[in-house]
Amino acid sequence: MNRRWLATLMCVAFSGLSCSIFASDHGPLPSVSAGLPGTVDTAAVREAEVAGIAAAMSLRPTGLTAGEIDAVARTVVAEARRHALEPTLVLAVMHVESRYYNFAVSPVGAIGLMQVMPETGAELAARLGIDWVGPQTLFDPTTNVRLGVAYLRELSDRYGSLSTALSAYNWGPGRIDRRLRLGTAMPEQYPNLVLQAYAQRADRS
Repeated sequence: MNRRWLATLMCVAFSGLSCSIFASDHGPLPSVSAGLPGTVDTAAVREAEVAGIAAAMSLRPTGLTAGEIDAVARTVVAEARRHALEPTLVLAVMHVESRYYNFAVSPVGAIGLMQVMPETGAELAARLGIDWVGPQTLFDPTTNVRLGVAYLRELSDRYGSLSTALSAYNWGPGRIDRRLRLGTAMPEQYPNLVLQAYAQRADRS
């Protein structure tokens, strides 16, 4: 990839802020509009994105069939665009959260590809009109992605900052709200991991 174009991409993605992706406040989440001037959202572009995501996932032990991986890739692209996010950013969160393993369960009980907590999943499902049959719902990979992407968008709107939204995704908004009230520094490790994965994925595009 042309390095000057990558630098431009990162500047656009984190508009109005330092072009260092590890600045203390990364601004709003990268939107689907971040890219080359004149880029058109065509069926061919979407199919290329789906193929790239499916290829990346296929290199990992996902616990999913090829058909399920394709469905997840299509869901990532569709839901990212629905919520005005970059599919590459969603994939970066998935990479850091679960390494694409569908049946991942964290020590605190987060489940699935995007490591959604059951309580959060139930609340989001009720708001989005998604059928909820208990925590096992989160093992459905496309449902997990739908809920995870919606949650990431919700946190972005709530905090207006990429790094803070990512910290809240990982730590929970309650803990982040307390830090904000107390003026305590935000956690940096998780946002940096996601942005590293995001930059690496963008570099291969």
